[in-house]
Amino acid sequence: MAHTFLVKDIAFQAGLSTATVDRVLNGRPGVRRQTEMRVRAAIAELEKQQAGTMGSGRMLAIDIVMETPQRFSDAVRAAFEAEMAAFLPGVFRCRFHFAEVMRPAELVQLLDRIRLRGTHGIVLKAPDVAEVAAAVARADAADIPVVTLVTDLPNSARIAYAGADNRTAGEMAAYLIGEFLGSDGGKVLVTLSSGRFRGEEEREIGFRRVIRAHYPGIGITEISEGHGTDAATGTLAAAALAADPAINAVYSIGGGNRAVLAAFDAARRSARVFVAHDLDADNRALLAARRIGFVLHHDLRTDARSAFRAIMSRAAASGRAVSASLSSVEILTPYNMPAGD
Repeated sequence: MAHTFLVKDIAFQAGLSTATVDRVLNGRPGVRRQTEMRVRAAIAELEKQQAGTMGSGRMLAIDIVMETPQRFSDAVRAAFEAEMAAFLPGVFRCRFHFAEVMRPAELVQLLDRIRLRGTHGIVLKAPDVAEVAAAVARADAADIPVVTLVTDLPNSARIAYAGADNRTAGEMAAYLIGEFLGSDGGKVLVTLSSGRFRGEEEREIGFRRVIRAHYPGIGITEISEGHGTDAATGTLAAAALAADPAINAVYSIGGGNRAVLAAFDAARRSARVFVAHDLDADNRALLAARRIGFVLHHDLRTDARSAFRAIMSRAAASGRAVSASLSSVEILTPYNMPAGD
């Protein structure tokens, strides 16, 4: 298998031992097809990153760990890869660890494995639970900086948060929905992927505060623990619609928007206004088709840049304090949606 990389670099990218990679590269027997495919994918990823990022300066290899639906992890991967190609003076190489659903124990095991293997930093989207905070503390004690992405762990040893002001985003959603429904009122279906994520909780807090203060005629029904997946979210949405005929709007914090719309269609009902988050592939198509009215969007490349800068700052200095700026939230409609990549 032709390649120009060190065995240890391929092993790091593939998440395998150097001995396993050596067996694959030299065509030795006893290697599973799946393992060979992981090595090939790792080499292809290294080649792609090398083409865009090789230059002067120190190379920092970091791990991006996320529990999130694939549509969002695809957008994050694209943002980090694009920013790797543009970011100077450092050169980053990223290894991605994505899963739509991970139990806290599985996530902790992954973080501990990364810590023991070694890394220059971890970018983490994870639930705000004690077990994860403890794993972050162990990484920090090993001098591995952790930056939280889009959802924070404020009571952990993370060095910075990269993302938007989630409470403000929730307030913006409340204003849009409140002004749209006006004096007619109604009830908003608020969807969360899981109550364990601090960022989603912050959005909901901001949303409820503004609705309560300025639009008291609008009620709220919440569904949660669909993990942003279409199947689970659609089931929860269908049950909520069956139980409450007053629901006439949606604030989608956690995603699964195609399934939510399908639940409305199946019930022969429509949402008068639908506010979603993030311009992933699904939301781009739904916004263009006018199935949803607004997307609250923040630039993931800005978040990637903030994460890179925080990790570089920690690598260059002994102090723990790292400043990071929040990415701004835009209200997107079919008329100001940025062009796709």
